[in-house]
Amino acid sequence: MKISIGNDHAGPDYKKAIVEMLKAKGHEVTNYGTDSADSVDYPDYGHAVAKDVSEAKADFGIVICGSGNGIAMTVNKYPKVRAGLCWTKEIAVLTRLHNNANIISIPARFTSIPQAVEMVEAFLNTEFEGGRHQNRVDKISC
Repeated sequence: MKISIGNDHAGPDYKKAIVEMLKAKGHEVTNYGTDSADSVDYPDYGHAVAKDVSEAKADFGIVICGSGNGIAMTVNKYPKVRAGLCWTKEIAVLTRLHNNANIISIPARFTSIPQAVEMVEAFLNTEFEGGRHQNRVDKISC
């Protein structure tokens, strides 16, 4: 799988752990995030990930910022992108299962690194359920 990841200054350690797990599982990862705790603007990294997913250059995206909200708002402006803000494994599963999300947004200030890795694994391993959810997903895009 091809996965793009982007993060601001709240998420370098999260990204590092997630990328290590993804590469160990054989995924191809494109890293747009910062590796520093120096303040940066999360939209710069979110745009790069969203563009990859929107243009089918990546199968999935992962974005990380302090609350997960700002970067989720950024990526959800792109066509064909459905990002879900997740703070538990169960929410990560549901955002794929019911919403067919293709980007997971992680709030670094409200989750631990092990939680984040677990959420990403669950997100990537969950298939969209379709059925009654397809009509709803179709209504998400304008």
